[in-house]
Amino acid sequence: MFDNKRIAVLGAGKLGEALISGMLDAGIVSKKQFIATAAHTERLEQLRGKVEVETTLSNAEAVRKAHLVLLCVKPRTVEEVLREVAEELTPNHIVVSVAASVATRFMETVINKAVPVIRTMPNTPCLVKKGMTAIAPGKYATADHVAQARKIFDAIGRTLILDEKHMDAVTGLSASGPAFVYIIIESFVEAGVKVGLPREAATLLAAQMVLGAASMVLETGEHPAKLKDIVTTPAGCTIDGILELEDGGLRVTLIKAVVRATQRAKELVNG
Repeated sequence: MFDNKRIAVLGAGKLGEALISGMLDAGIVSKKQFIATAAHTERLEQLRGKVEVETTLSNAEAVRKAHLVLLCVKPRTVEEVLREVAEELTPNHIVVSVAASVATRFMETVINKAVPVIRTMPNTPCLVKKGMTAIAPGKYATADHVAQARKIFDAIGRTLILDEKHMDAVTGLSASGPAFVYIIIESFVEAGVKVGLPREAATLLAAQMVLGAASMVLETGEHPAKLKDIVTTPAGCTIDGILELEDGGLRVTLIKAVVRATQRAKELVNG
């Protein structure tokens, strides 16, 4: 799919580096196919040392040499970078953006050419190849273009194709969600310490428990409520814990957290 096609990674921070490493580890591209950019020479030196790819300070040069463009810059920088490279972009390019809240229509307007644009929303577990990425094609993107984008993000986790109208909700749920889960894990650890466990043991028990529970949902395909009921034996200790969670409003609080994060995602670029 990527045979002899060059890939420009514009703004290669942690996520850009993860994408490069993931694709290399998956064996779907070679190092010579990449050209990465960053704002500072120090970062480019780090990239050359870590992933051994060609680098440049010039986004326009990278786009000129590439077929597929991974736009890994901050949301507020998208317009500036696209204007910088617009002259180099052609309908033969594919632009894949990871910027939260930036619509494909906005990017297409800035480019002002029939260039395929695909909007994605990955999350930070992509850094350990356990990510979740939603993918939404723009006006000029074909099924083949989407398949290429999906191949990239499949290398660092799971992918899902969605209508773009859902992307802010994806930001609020799977992109912001890891932070909420870290708070939950941290709370489990503190609870473990409270009931006498060494902190290191409590951390391992809590983190692996969350990983295992998530894997049960993904691999069995069962509704979380059904899996919960399997654990919750009559008159057992789990039901007492669940009653405390319900009394504390955990369920409603988590729902409200995702709703608020989604609302903020809608405001991110102009807010």
